[in-house]
Amino acid sequence: MLAYNPPVPITGESPIGNPMSSTMDPLGPNPRPIDANSTITSVSGQQAPRIHHIWIVTGPAGCGKTTVAEFLSTSLNLPYLEGDAFHSQANIDRMANNIPLEDADRWDWLISLREESLKQLAAGSEGVVLTCSALKRKYRDVIRVASYFTPDVKVHFIYLHAPEALLLDRVGQRQGHYMGATMVRSQFEILEPPTAEETDVISVDVSGTREEVCIAALRQAENKMREAA
Repeated sequence: MLAYNPPVPITGESPIGNPMSSTMDPLGPNPRPIDANSTITSVSGQQAPRIHHIWIVTGPAGCGKTTVAEFLSTSLNLPYLEGDAFHSQANIDRMANNIPLEDADRWDWLISLREESLKQLAAGSEGVVLTCSALKRKYRDVIRVASYFTPDVKVHFIYLHAPEALLLDRVGQRQGHYMGATMVRSQFEILEPPTAEETDVISVDVSGTREEVCIAALRQAENKMREAA
């Protein structure tokens, strides 16, 4: 059985300031369950848990996470969490100086994203859309914990991918963002693309136009919701 540490405090959109010790469990504390009384009536007339979806838009810098997430949030009428807003100032400073984050720099960030997503569901939201690069499988696993103790919560990753050269070009055109083009290379160096056994992943090629990518992501999300209904 996995052991969990005391809960990490949630402070809304305020970033987590204290880096996690390397001896701590990266999966973090038990997530807060949503209201168990939230149910729907099935065709048979029996009560079934209402499914709540957490949509994590993932991928390296420049893949369009914010664009796709905002489109999904608007289209599905769900709250949107910008993952970058939850980074500590120390993490932001490191990335602004082209210093890649280490695993130890990410644990508190990932846990805060997971906990804030569950907080939104506990407050009554039908789901939530979240941006998070989630470059490694173990990073994705931290957020997957959200559904371990709450069977009416389903976690989905929308993995946006494209050739490195294309993403380098897009990041190079950004204005005023702390993530520079040189960081794209470091992200591709540690990137672990989702494998076939990660069945909660939707893969979307972002080489097309912004509209094509957004519509493709939305259609796949809608298909997943129909399957879960």
